[in-house]
Amino acid sequence: MNVANERRLAARATALGESADANTFAELAGLTRSESPLVRRLAASALGKLAGIVDSAASVDLLRPLLGDLHPQVRQYAAKALGAFGTAAEPALPDLRDMYRNPAERDYVKRSVVTAGKTIREALRIAEQQTVQACRKCGRAVAADEYARSQKAFQRTFCDVCFDEVFLERRNWETQVELNKTVQAANGTVVQSDGERLIAEELAAMGIAFRYDNRFRIVKGYAIRPDFYLPEFDLYIEYWGMEDNLDYRIGMLEKQKLYQQAGKRVLSLYAHERPRLREALRKKLSRHLRLAPPPEAPPARNAAERPPGRVASSSPPPAGATPGEDSPGQQQRRRASAPTPEGKCP
Repeated sequence: MNVANERRLAARATALGESADANTFAELAGLTRSESPLVRRLAASALGKLAGIVDSAASVDLLRPLLGDLHPQVRQYAAKALGAFGTAAEPALPDLRDMYRNPAERDYVKRSVVTAGKTIREALRIAEQQTVQACRKCGRAVAADEYARSQKAFQRTFCDVCFDEVFLERRNWETQVELNKTVQAANGTVVQSDGERLIAEELAAMGIAFRYDNRFRIVKGYAIRPDFYLPEFDLYIEYWGMEDNLDYRIGMLEKQKLYQQAGKRVLSLYAHERPRLREALRKKLSRHLRLAPPPEAPPARNAAERPPGRVASSSPPPAGATPGEDSPGQQQRRRASAPTPEGKCP
């Protein structure tokens, strides 16, 4: 872009910011995509000046990508402008937090980020104080401290009485979940079913790190406990082992809806796939990530390839025995030498 054209567009962006005209939004949106960092910066600044005049949600959506602009002053002015939109800029708080934690970010940009974040959070606090919050269980109006306590614990609004009831219900439910974990996989993970054991063992065999039955907050106000989460790939795995149960199926559909709302990738496995669960897991995983081919089974050995110390017998099997089977005496010795469960006599 030549200097004359850049100056003209920069002057236009400044004039639009001073116009107090909501109809300027479309033109400013185009200027935020200019090849000139100066024009992009002034367009972001103009949007901040028009806060309360132009559409807030659309402006926030336009400003958020500018937080990742290659030019530091564009990022700085985008952060400043977001602060002017108050509560509407709440979706940008995680972006601002990431910018502040970035060690490569410029100090003057971080100062603007901190100021914008404080402004947005204060606006949210004031809005919450002006809004009458009601308990989700009994409908009674809750005090500010009740609201803060229940939001911190459950991301729900409860009065103190209902909070205690819900807390006990949740604690009892989580205790029961832990008691149901009685099946141990080969890698040491203790799970709730044989299907989950197969999944855990197959993931471990493929060298894929996973978290089992951890709580995640993927949607504001809702926490879920996926069966498996693969952090390296941001992929969730659910084993729906009781799909024929109506209540279970309702819960399954609600959980799937939450995943969909959050835009999360979910791999679902079902009880009817249990006979070939390992193969089903590999096949469905291959749709999301590249897998190494499973190891081939070693070829069968013939008599000439038997390990040293084991010599094939050329004598015929005893009467009543099938070729290839142990003789009755061998079977008795094998039973006598087999390990027995701890605490039980053979």
